[in-house]
Amino acid sequence: MPSFPDQVAVITGGAGGLGYALGVHLARLGVRVALLDIDAGKAVAKAATLPSNALGVGADVTDHDACARAVAEITTRCGRIDIWVNAAGITGKTALKSHEVDLADFDRVMAINVRSCLVTTRLVLPVMLKQNYGRVLHVASIAGKEGNAGMVAYSTSKAAVIGLTKAQGKEYADTGITVNAIAPAVILTEMHDTMPQSQIDYMTSKIPMGRCGTRQEFAEMATFIVSPACSFTTGFTFDLSGGRATY
Repeated sequence: MPSFPDQVAVITGGAGGLGYALGVHLARLGVRVALLDIDAGKAVAKAATLPSNALGVGADVTDHDACARAVAEITTRCGRIDIWVNAAGITGKTALKSHEVDLADFDRVMAINVRSCLVTTRLVLPVMLKQNYGRVLHVASIAGKEGNAGMVAYSTSKAAVIGLTKAQGKEYADTGITVNAIAPAVILTEMHDTMPQSQIDYMTSKIPMGRCGTRQEFAEMATFIVSPACSFTTGFTFDLSGGRATY
């Protein structure tokens, strides 16, 4: 079982889905968790369900100033930030071919799924550099490696997250900070409630295990990646795909 002595973790998109599942798991291991979400009220309510004196903080992850205030609040209240997980994300409109894509929707997906990863890490990496320690985890997707037809915005955004991870991992490799990504296949969360069942069936059909992953399986793998035990891997994308990943 990973050990997290006196560590603080911040999870974006933490009030629901994969972010909250990871927050629950880390809190049970004694990590002090801050759930950061655009819905401040929901973040506070969800944080109240966790042990380890958890925090709920509201911020739009695409807004640099809002994120700066959130980082300042968390470091003031907790004294440090050891783990940062970018789990905030949206699928955007799906079941569309490229010539049908709404450009405003594409831009929104890129802002929330990609730009937010840079916005937040620009702010938290200086905190980690002062500590000579940190773990950053970006939540990517198998769609970023293989592309999902009908999901061009989402697939493009997650490919960009993987590229960002590779660059950041190399930039901070000698600092005690690791930057990695995780690429799940379909794990049903609230995000998928707005997707057509045909799109979910298409994605699930690509998984050799013939099923969706679970939130617990995500939380278990993510917990190892952000633990002190994962100390010689950076710039890497861990697959959680039931055998779908091909590279």
